[in-house]
Amino acid sequence: MSDVLKDFNQINSLQVFKDITGIVLAGGKSLRYGSNKALAKKDGVPLIELVINRIKNIFQDLVIITNTPELYAYLNYPMYEDFIKGLGPLAGIHTALSNIDNGAGFFVGCDMPFLNRGLIRYMCENRGSNDVVVPRISSHIETLHAIYSKKCLLPIKKLIDSQEYQVRRFFSEVNVLYIKEKEVKLFDPELKSFININRPQDWRRLRN
Repeated sequence: MSDVLKDFNQINSLQVFKDITGIVLAGGKSLRYGSNKALAKKDGVPLIELVINRIKNIFQDLVIITNTPELYAYLNYPMYEDFIKGLGPLAGIHTALSNIDNGAGFFVGCDMPFLNRGLIRYMCENRGSNDVVVPRISSHIETLHAIYSKKCLLPIKKLIDSQEYQVRRFFSEVNVLYIKEKEVKLFDPELKSFININRPQDWRRLRN
């Protein structure tokens, strides 16, 4: 571990962000999994709880975006349903930013159980005045492991109105900070943060 990383972890390991809301997107249909993967259990713990446990001590506020709030009421977090259902993550991002009190949110899917707290804190610490903070691994942009500010609302609404639903399509209209792969690997050398569980066999593969 580099001295820079050691210093960062020592200073920030207990920091709680009050100006960024943690947001878990749980609106997917889980078609490839065959059942609601957010409630699929690993060692007795539902997948969505594994994700929440990773981020709940990083953010003072946490919300869930879901179109089936009755399934997650037991978690006792605020929940919001998509304004427009069936449009995928872009609609969830728009819904969350429209509802949260803070000026920005850290967004993550409910199926990503290997999130790295150090990396998330690093992204939050380096947000500055940027509207989007997102890792870029080679040419791939991890749009569901990202910070979005409320300044993204108007360009997102324009995309939705034009029936374009790919998240990265609005990036040209806002200020974006890309977290480079070498920065990500300081915290997460194996890039496990971005692994998502799409099929039951994904769990088995990860155990091997």
